[in-house]
Amino acid sequence: MAKQIHFTYDDKEYTLEFTRRTVKQMEDEGFIVRDIDARPMTLLPALFAGAFKAHHRFVRQEVIDQIYDAMPDKEALIGKLADMYNEPLISLMDEPDEGKNVDWMANW
Repeated sequence: MAKQIHFTYDDKEYTLEFTRRTVKQMEDEGFIVRDIDARPMTLLPALFAGAFKAHHRFVRQEVIDQIYDAMPDKEALIGKLADMYNEPLISLMDEPDEGKNVDWMANW
């Protein structure tokens, strides 16, 4: 089961999640996770906003910013978002189930 964060803001329920598609979309938009330490003012809010793409992609940035500002314990929140962001990356390298393997070989 995918890692998710659930909360209610302004009487509306939200589910934050990253998928392979949303991580790729963020990368296509210029998000580089290894740059978080160098550019935290830009990339930490971008990480939070990216988590909306899977289930709430039409939420305006202004609303996302308001929600982020209202979130307590941001340090723990960012840690959970980072764990969620890494999950699709790890799944990209998962080995296939038994019986679904494709044989391959290199010619060098």
